[in-house]
Amino acid sequence: MKIITDTSTLYSPAEGKEINLTVLPLSVTVNGKTYKEYVEIQPNEFIEIVRQGHVPTSSQPAVGETMEVFENTDDEMIVISMADGLSGTYQSAVGAKNSVDNNERIHVINTKTLCGPHRYMVNKALKMQKEGATTQQIIDEMNHLSENHKSFLIPSDFDFLSRGGRLTPLAAKIAGLIKIVPVMTQTPDGKRLESAGIKRTMKKAVEEAINQFKEMGVNENYLITISHAGVQEGAEKVRKQVQEAFPQTETEIVYLSCAFITQGGPGCIAIQAILK
Repeated sequence: MKIITDTSTLYSPAEGKEINLTVLPLSVTVNGKTYKEYVEIQPNEFIEIVRQGHVPTSSQPAVGETMEVFENTDDEMIVISMADGLSGTYQSAVGAKNSVDNNERIHVINTKTLCGPHRYMVNKALKMQKEGATTQQIIDEMNHLSENHKSFLIPSDFDFLSRGGRLTPLAAKIAGLIKIVPVMTQTPDGKRLESAGIKRTMKKAVEEAINQFKEMGVNENYLITISHAGVQEGAEKVRKQVQEAFPQTETEIVYLSCAFITQGGPGCIAIQAILK
C-alpha cells in the first residue's frame, strides 16, 4: 500500500521520502517564473519575492505527474488530497485516476481541509499503515476525520484572498474596509472561504476562533495547529492564547507553504482544529 498526498500537508517531497510518503508539490508563479514549492523554492524565499510587490498565483500538481506516480506501481494507493474547491488538487487526482488502467486500486480522498489538519490526517494514515491496518480501515478513518475539523484564516492582507477567488461574494464585500482583522473560515461544503467575523485586533480575532472551537466541543481529544507565513513570534503569541483557553489540548506550530502564502499573504496565520 502506498500513501500519496500533496504539499498542503506542509511536508516537502524529500521529507515525505523519509517517512514512506509520496508528496506531490503544488506550484506557485511569481515575478514571471513558476516554481514547485519545497523543490525549487522555499517559503522564506517566496515571501521575500512577494514583499517586493510581485503578485503570486498557485496551481495544483500536474495531472501528468500524478499519473506517473499511479502508473509506476501496482500497489494499492490511498491519495489523501487537500480540500476540493480550495484547490484543483482533488479533481486533478480523480482525473489522473480515471486516465490509468487498473484504477480500482487507487482511492482518492477529499479531506475537506488543508495544512495542519491535512498533515495530521496523513500522519494518522501512516501510523495506521505501520500498525497493519487494512486499506479500507484507513479510508474509513480518513473519511471520519474529514468531517471533524474546523479552520480559521487571519490574513495579513485581504487583497490576497480577494484575488485568489476563494471568497464568497458576501465576504468579498468587506475587502474595502480598513483597520480591521477579518477572520475567515471554510463554507460548510469546504470549497470556499467566508467571513467568520471582523475584529479590531489580532487578539480579538483569535478569541473568535477560540469561541467557535468551544462551540464545536474542542477538548483534549483534538489537535490545534497554528500555521504562519513568516511570523513565528506572532504564531507563538497565538499559541499562548489558544493554550490558555484549551490547557489540555495538544498544539503545534508549522510554517505555511508557498501556495498558502499566495492565498493569505505574508504574515497570515491559520488556526485549525481536528479530532485526533
